[in-house]
Amino acid sequence: MIRIKRADRLIATSVIGSILIVWLVLTGFDALNQLVRQLSRVGEHGYTVTDALLFIVLTLPRRLYQHFGSAALIGGLLGLGGLAASGELTALRAAGMSKFRIVLSVVLATGALALLVMLMGETLGPVGDQRANALQLQSRSGRIALSYGSGLWVKEGPQFINARYAVAIRNPNGADSIRLLDVREYTIADDGQLTRFLRARDATRDKGSWTLHQVRDSRVDDQRVQTSTVDSMPWHTDLDPEVLKQSLVHPEYLSMPDLLRNMHYLSANGLNSAPYANAFWGHALFPLNVLALVFCAMPFAFGSVRSGGLGRRIFIGMLLAIGWYFLQRVITNMGMVYGVPALLANLIPSLFLIALASVYFRRQH
Repeated sequence: MIRIKRADRLIATSVIGSILIVWLVLTGFDALNQLVRQLSRVGEHGYTVTDALLFIVLTLPRRLYQHFGSAALIGGLLGLGGLAASGELTALRAAGMSKFRIVLSVVLATGALALLVMLMGETLGPVGDQRANALQLQSRSGRIALSYGSGLWVKEGPQFINARYAVAIRNPNGADSIRLLDVREYTIADDGQLTRFLRARDATRDKGSWTLHQVRDSRVDDQRVQTSTVDSMPWHTDLDPEVLKQSLVHPEYLSMPDLLRNMHYLSANGLNSAPYANAFWGHALFPLNVLALVFCAMPFAFGSVRSGGLGRRIFIGMLLAIGWYFLQRVITNMGMVYGVPALLANLIPSLFLIALASVYFRRQH
């Protein structure tokens, strides 16, 4: 059992403080860059400066989630670097703390933050992104709206169309297409009465036209309701797939329950669910990925300050972290291409980092 000592609190305070500063800087630059892009669209379909600012606020939890890994790595290196510069790291080593024990303190402090960030990424992040997408969609088409929990809504004359989910499907030719899930169409007469209710399992677009699948069509009059079912039927709608793409939330931005729901639907219908499975395991393994990266980079924070090697080691550690990020993307993408289970593809980079760092610390004993 690990006992929390005064030295652990010293290390945690230094590291967490550095992480928070770096985290704020990285997220701030990203938000500022996006704000400039949003301001360039002010005036389109009534899009205002207030809407642009609201968009940034709504997407802030997701941006914080995305940048935490980099902030944890750089902040951890800077935190230990600060202790080294003040001589406290040397004092801890002289007092008998091994390098592994010092790094373990960093990992524990970072892990506590990572769990809180993961919780934010599964709650505030998806909700904020959904509402931000609704703002974006409204700025491109005044007749389409998004509602968190009920999906996409469109008004076309007397018809009100609702699609619970919209997903991107990768076609054999490599292009993406839009598929609407759980589609409902309500036809309302001038007197406000419902005259027709149509429900379909999904809607697809091919060669410029929409098709509904697994359709139940109910027509309502003063006397009765007539219901019929068909496997598929043409769907006459003016929905623009390019505009609908704006309503899509990237798999990486969805919550784990939403990812599971999309995975199950796509798998049940013989469609490729790999992007959603990959995003799901990326979310589930988020704390492990962050801690593995920090654990592997920490050896570069040790060194003699007088020799001038500390700055060089930190720089090398940051370069390795950036390289690892691209390597992780390559491994997960290759996993999707060659059918490697998403869990294994997401685990391999982290396990590789942990193994490398473990070899280093074993040699230090």
